[in-house]
Amino acid sequence: MNRKDFQQLSEIRLKEAEALLAAGCFEGAYYLAGYAVECAFKACIAKKTQEHDFPDKKLVERSHTHDLERLADAAGLLKLIESEVKNSKDFETQWELVSEWTEHSRYRFFPQEGKLNSIAYISLRMFLDAIENTKGGILPWIKQYW
Repeated sequence: MNRKDFQQLSEIRLKEAEALLAAGCFEGAYYLAGYAVECAFKACIAKKTQEHDFPDKKLVERSHTHDLERLADAAGLLKLIESEVKNSKDFETQWELVSEWTEHSRYRFFPQEGKLNSIAYISLRMFLDAIENTKGGILPWIKQYW
């Protein structure tokens, strides 16, 4: 896997998440949307690795995770995120929502009946907007550094 692969996977996972949301497959949409962010951070980490350089062991170990905050730190972006959170209420709201995602979300269920169905949809729509929104969204912000 290289930087371009992670960039492409980030875009693919986001498209898949949107398609799953539209199809009412909420669990898969949530899970893949989080992976879109994970892949974006991994693209940033890959950018820091120079061809023919032997990778730093600590960076490699910190990079093999699904934890978004740890990946942001490994990418050298966590302090920038913290600064952005202090300066932008929109970004703070988006980061709070997105940073709650974990790979264990594959076990998360969303209510699928009646009125609760619309609540699940709205919740997921907010999550996806937090990721892809051009104003304060996490993915457009990460793309500045990948």
